[in-house]
Amino acid sequence: MLDDAAHIAPEHHLVRYSGRGTFSPGIIARAEGSSVFTEDGRELLDFTSGQMSAILGHAHPAIVATVREQVGRLDHLYSGMLSRPVLDLARRLTGTLPEPLQKVMFLTTGAEANEAALRMAKLVTGRHEVVSFARSWHGMTQAAANATYSAGRAGYGPAAPGNFALPVPDRFRPGIVDADGNLDWRRQLDLGFNLIDAQSVGSLAACLIEPVLSSGGVIELPPGYLAALRDKCHERGMLLILDEAQTGLCRTGDWYAFEHDGVVPDILTLSKTLGAGLPLAAVLTSAEIEQEAHDRGFLFFTTHVNDPLPAAVGNTVLDVLTHNRLDLRARTLGERLRGGLDELATRHPVIGDVRGRGLLVGLELTEEREQCVGDTDKLGAAVTRRCAELGLHMNIVQLPGMGGTFRIAPPLTTTDAEIDRGLAILDTALSDVTSRYPTPARSALPVSAPVRS
Repeated sequence: MLDDAAHIAPEHHLVRYSGRGTFSPGIIARAEGSSVFTEDGRELLDFTSGQMSAILGHAHPAIVATVREQVGRLDHLYSGMLSRPVLDLARRLTGTLPEPLQKVMFLTTGAEANEAALRMAKLVTGRHEVVSFARSWHGMTQAAANATYSAGRAGYGPAAPGNFALPVPDRFRPGIVDADGNLDWRRQLDLGFNLIDAQSVGSLAACLIEPVLSSGGVIELPPGYLAALRDKCHERGMLLILDEAQTGLCRTGDWYAFEHDGVVPDILTLSKTLGAGLPLAAVLTSAEIEQEAHDRGFLFFTTHVNDPLPAAVGNTVLDVLTHNRLDLRARTLGERLRGGLDELATRHPVIGDVRGRGLLVGLELTEEREQCVGDTDKLGAAVTRRCAELGLHMNIVQLPGMGGTFRIAPPLTTTDAEIDRGLAILDTALSDVTSRYPTPARSALPVSAPVRS
């Protein structure tokens, strides 16, 4: 029976859920630290931390011990009941955040957290319109999917009315530039809100964004942008919601990415990193907003709200992050990773840009050979395949025309040697793939011309 099962393709029984892609090759048998291991004995360095979540690596001993102990004591409760792990995590998590973020509810996924945050913002403001970035990814449930523009909009019928896209302030590929050819993000932001104001029916409720766009290409917001965006929101009576599913809990070198900009959101959502790979999410806001929501009858009663088992894991995640100062470790490892990628860029002209913060780094390939212009999707896929063959799992942005952009996010517990090994594999993969193409002179014509201010 097992031999027969081994020869059945995964697609025979499983629904394919990733859009255009298929499942990764091989069957994963186990994972430990920064590596996953296939049934046939291959080791892959995991430079995506699972689904950008396992910030403590796989099978961290402290997490394993917590799960084993907690599951035998208290795992799940009626959703209106409270447990000590939930109360402890609420106190400790809000203690890592600036005022006025002192109220929290615990959920399961990032989409669920964003759903709750948007529901709260709409109730508190009495409005329904939502703004998010044009390359956003906030989840696959209703309101979160309506605020997602990077993929998944075609073929599912009409989206909810009142969702608006804001241009992405991409400094590497700027849409609007100043006299020096640099991104003119202030003018772009003004124009974006001019268009939103023209379309709004006067019911703007919230702006939901990531402080570093991950699925959108690892785009850091320019200095000053987040503060200006907050001001645009508050001028219109909107709440600013920051989705830190991937950037929260030390990933970027700070406990929270918004600290880098000195801007505190009205509502903060966490997921992925909070459970270090286990399903745990949170919505945090001020006492004032929570009181207004409560007074208006805020309802988000779900099966696994405030469950004790994932809350116990969340407490252990905070223990490890604090004890091992993994915010500082993310900065140090991030510098090592960035330095190595910058060095690769000096030897591989196909590397167009290296960007990001801490251990959330983007590497963008730019294929400008005349017969391959616009073919970076194929190039990125080829490099990804070659990396996997050599023992490195990498992830490319799944957007048309951005398939040459890698999201590199190793666990915060990765060793220096593992960073170096990953860089060496990427070096070899780039050499192997680019050697298949002839190298004529680069095209002198830009693919597109930005608008100048």
